[in-house]
Formats: sequence, structure tokens, C-alpha cells
Amino acid sequence: MERKIRVLIAKAGLDGHDRGAKVVAAALRDAGMEVIYTGLRQTPEMIVSAAIQEDVDVIGVSILSGAHMTIFPKIISLMKEKGLDDVLLVGGGIIPDEDIPKLKEMGVAEIFTPGTLTTEIVNFIKEWFERNKKQKVA
Repeated sequence: MERKIRVLIAKAGLDGHDRGAKVVAAALRDAGMEVIYTGLRQTPEMIVSAAIQEDVDVIGVSILSGAHMTIFPKIISLMKEKGLDDVLLVGGGIIPDEDIPKLKEMGVAEIFTPGTLTTEIVNFIKEWFERNKKQKVA
């Protein structure tokens, strides 16, 4: 039996709006992935801790508050510190176009902005998993 892709979806910072994160979580579930949704107002420490506890393949962080240039570097630093170098980190939300290349340089694999089709997110994760994890699982 094929192992399901495990994805943690987190809302980082003081942002109180999570409709987009819930839509993405539902789409990933519908695509056959196992999704853990952490809820609102997660700190980078809480996100990385939950990722370790849940043994996830992917961390998806939604940020609408404008704190992405602070939150993502902290998450990346904690992931490195805890040895999560085989976990995919993706982001979504209101992130200015000029910040996306900087975030990718830091280690965020992809940023999905409002209007991105959920199928695009599903395909990105599945393709990454096929390339990076499937061989190790089998």
C-alpha cells in the first residue's frame, strides 16, 4: 500500500483569517493527502514542533499579515536546527512579488499567492514527493 503524503498546514503570526488555508487543506485531503491543520496564530516554534511530532513530509505556511520576511527565516532556521532537511516548505498568502525570489533563496520551495488553483498546489507537492521521498519510502 502506498504511503500518504503528510502535510502540515499552519497559519503563522497574528493573522486571524484562515479561509484560504482551509480551502488548501481540503483540496490536499481530496487529493489523497493526510493533512494536519494547526489553526490560527502559530509561532515558528509551534509550527516546527508540530511538524516533528506529526512526522510530516510538507509544511505549508499561510501568512497574510505581512510578517513573511520574519516568520519564514525563523521557520527555516528551526527546520535546519532540528534536521528537517527532507521536509518541503511552501508558503501562501499575501506576499509581494518582489519578496518571492528572496524567500525562495532562503529555502521556501514555492509561494502560492491568492488566485492560485488548488490543483497547482496539489501537483507541486505530488511531484516533489515523487522526486524526493517516494524512493526512500519504498
